[in-house]
Amino acid sequence: MDLTGRHALVTGGGRGIGRAVAAVLKTAGARVSIIGRNAASLQAAVSDDAADAFATADVADEAALSAAMQELSADQPFDIVVANAGGVETGPFMRSDAARFRRMLELNLIGTVNAFHAALPGMSERGQGRLIAIASTAGHRGYPYVSAYAAAKHAVIGLVRSLALETARTGVTVNAVCPGYTDTDMVADSLAAITAKTGRPGEQALAELVKANPQGRLIAPEEVAAAVLYLCGPASGAITGQSILINGGEF
Repeated sequence: MDLTGRHALVTGGGRGIGRAVAAVLKTAGARVSIIGRNAASLQAAVSDDAADAFATADVADEAALSAAMQELSADQPFDIVVANAGGVETGPFMRSDAARFRRMLELNLIGTVNAFHAALPGMSERGQGRLIAIASTAGHRGYPYVSAYAAAKHAVIGLVRSLALETARTGVTVNAVCPGYTDTDMVADSLAAITAKTGRPGEQALAELVKANPQGRLIAPEEVAAAVLYLCGPASGAITGQSILINGGEF
């Protein structure tokens, strides 16, 4: 895969899946910009040659994200936008108030909407582009105690499917990549919370977390990044409106 001359943006690119995506796109020759809220992790990614430039912004803040994207693309527009920034809050439905649902929608759905809104006009004008959302297996099925997160990720997949139809004749493709539980800081935090609440050993908590995956393991961030890389290349031009599961066969 040769992405030389392409400019890619990855939101939430300072760690986890976002950093792995940024690194694989850069290795393929793309110029890579990253956006997130933690300047230290973003700077570390640039220093480690996983990205070329960064800006700080909250993806749920439309004006701030738009300004950051304009800054990073001042001398070269974005050919690829990977809306990866997201997060999860856990808790039973009856303890998940409307504010939690709004937070999950703002971060996971509206953050994606904002990134796509900022990039799509230029891509359509140039007749080419790749919009990719990092969703989740939770966008395809339900899980207990994450109803707000699952609802938001279902919404992301609905956005992708609808927008793909609108852009089908523009040269822009719109897809989602949906990993299962992935070996990231976010999952490590979830495991720590489970251990703290239940007193279970870490190994038992992990086994419980991955039991729905027929392969019985966490997904590696690099496996998610590999799917993103394929969607960025010329051979994927007919793939749009799809939601690609990276989950060891879980249904």
